[in-house]
Amino acid sequence: MKDRHGITLETPADAAVVPFTANTRVSGLDAGGRAWRKGAVDSILKHLGTTPPTAFTQAVERVARAGSTPLAVLEDGRLMGVIELKDIVKPGIRERFAELRRMGIRTVMVTGDNRITAAAIATEAGVDDYIAEATPQDKLNYIRKTQAEGRLVAMCGDGTNDAPALAQADVGVAMQTGTQAAREAGNMVDLDSDPTKLIEIVEIGKQLLITRGSLTTFSIANDISKYFAILPAIFVATYPELGALNIMHLSTPQSAIMSAVIFNALIIVALVPLALRGVKFRAVGAAALLQRNLLIYGLGGIVAPFAGIKAIDLVLTTLHIFA
Repeated sequence: MKDRHGITLETPADAAVVPFTANTRVSGLDAGGRAWRKGAVDSILKHLGTTPPTAFTQAVERVARAGSTPLAVLEDGRLMGVIELKDIVKPGIRERFAELRRMGIRTVMVTGDNRITAAAIATEAGVDDYIAEATPQDKLNYIRKTQAEGRLVAMCGDGTNDAPALAQADVGVAMQTGTQAAREAGNMVDLDSDPTKLIEIVEIGKQLLITRGSLTTFSIANDISKYFAILPAIFVATYPELGALNIMHLSTPQSAIMSAVIFNALIIVALVPLALRGVKFRAVGAAALLQRNLLIYGLGGIVAPFAGIKAIDLVLTTLHIFA
């Protein structure tokens, strides 16, 4: 069998494959009385049982500092060398993580790589923190610990060892290029296999919440203001002292009620486009969003009924309706 580079690959008939697992972090092949092992450096050194040569240690450190993943190779218990795997950080990823930070989201990279490699990649990508040499249980424990602190956790993953953590996270996003186990464990699958797709997911979710909050704020303020505006006009005949509160000087109780009914019908129609389009999300803190929400929709909900009901009342009076 030939690989994509045209190299012929042959597996001996008596070969026994040692599969890679996230716990051992080692894979290998036993054939013809010989044994080969490849995997994470610390795991391979456990199989070696002796102190590695200085040249080997220096090579591992050089690869790790470059942001690559060093893999050690053993042949019949003898250390053969280091394989360098280079993780390519996607262009613009640092800016995307900075955008998440502005949205108040903390990014943590949880990886099985050694600490030096993880630190180099974390610095290049611009994440807030990282956890190195993590097993599937470590990932799961970290998410549970963060959730116990009262935080919501979203996770992106693509490997079988990510499946337990994806299932535990409040929002699990599996990559389309990932394993079947990861895709089944996640809440959704990103067809573009882009971890920063979380930005769009968070933006849509927050836009829905902000829109609902804005409409609710306007509705409550609108109802309070509307009834404050018309109740004095309705009961002024029964309780003349309420005339002092009839600041809009509505013509009659009948026109006040009809004006409020017409205004209510018009404002519902006016809010439909806003509800369908949604309130635009801006990457600012929760306090700033609340202040903006109260200023625009709270104050707007108070002012609109006074202006709207008075205008309708003037029209009804002009047309000599309820005069």
